[in-house]
Amino acid sequence: MNNPKIWLSSPHMGGTELNYIHEAFNSNWIAPLGANITEFEHDLEKYLSQGVFVTALNSATAAIHLGLILLDVKAGDLVICQSLTFSASANPILYQGATPVFIDSELETWNLCPIALEAAIADCIYKGQIPKAIITVHLYGVPYKIEEIRAIANKYTIPILEDSAEALGSSFKGQKCGTFGDIGVFSFNGNKIITTSGGGAIVTSNHQLKKKAQFLASQSKDEAPHYQHSEIGYNYQISNICAGIGRGQMEVLDEHIKLRRAMHGFYLSLFENIPGITVFKTTNPDYFANYWLTSIQVNPTETKNGIDRETIRLTLLEYNIESRPLWKPMHLQPLFKNYPFYGNKVAETLFDNGLSLPSGSNLTHSDRDRIRAVLLKLLS
Repeated sequence: MNNPKIWLSSPHMGGTELNYIHEAFNSNWIAPLGANITEFEHDLEKYLSQGVFVTALNSATAAIHLGLILLDVKAGDLVICQSLTFSASANPILYQGATPVFIDSELETWNLCPIALEAAIADCIYKGQIPKAIITVHLYGVPYKIEEIRAIANKYTIPILEDSAEALGSSFKGQKCGTFGDIGVFSFNGNKIITTSGGGAIVTSNHQLKKKAQFLASQSKDEAPHYQHSEIGYNYQISNICAGIGRGQMEVLDEHIKLRRAMHGFYLSLFENIPGITVFKTTNPDYFANYWLTSIQVNPTETKNGIDRETIRLTLLEYNIESRPLWKPMHLQPLFKNYPFYGNKVAETLFDNGLSLPSGSNLTHSDRDRIRAVLLKLLS
């Protein structure tokens, strides 16, 4: 097939990234130090507001790991985590030797279910252990039920580690995601709203926490003329080159969000009169979603000829168009299947019937025409 690949979510450069990379080369700061890192962090702090402090890192996974350390999560502790998420949300729990406790989703935001969350906390306490942290997720850029989850966290005095890897630019009641937790996390992987090719950031509430995150991320080097280490450290720093890409990307962040939301609008219009297809969207004006990925639910009892999620995915693939099932819930993953899970089958059902569609900010009118033609031919 001669048609070029239409990707689910590919990098989208703004045009100024090379200027900052050239600055790094010209100053010879080809290292995990330099002006690009400092300025990238400042750009993010200004964008998020709320007086937060940002430390740029080499991945969001590193940020979650450091977040757990800053929250004093240790071996044997319990950490609550949304089940319907990418494995990077949960893997760092195991890095610390802690035990993940997975929670089902609710249908409005597809995120952490407050009812299942409180039931899990109560059961953990009944069994003699208070969870040490709650990892929340803004799935596909849609904010979770922030007020309900915070009320439960406060009730039991459990800190929140807010996984905003997919939610840069999303907000709740005008406040940016990534600033609601005790600690926040972002991803700048190649498929995200903006990218540093690979990278992430940890958002903390005070400068001392930022300094601690920087210390841990740079191998925990003590103040000494020689290399001296009093505690375990990590190689989690971002490079000055990658941070330069991030500085250029920050200049187009708002435009990328606008374009992602326009792709979401394209699918809303496309499926408006197609039986059995529901586009995931916010239903409350307090929630502003960047719609990093637009996802659908497919009901084969209502679609033409009983077409299901997998039929749509394979048909798109036949025409060189990438799509992807929703994240497989963590409690169904071989790695995590023996850990506690609280809830019903909401996340499982969403996974069984859910599909994420091409959503990139760099998709063209021609790309949309191809997507429309394939889907309408199959479903109309």
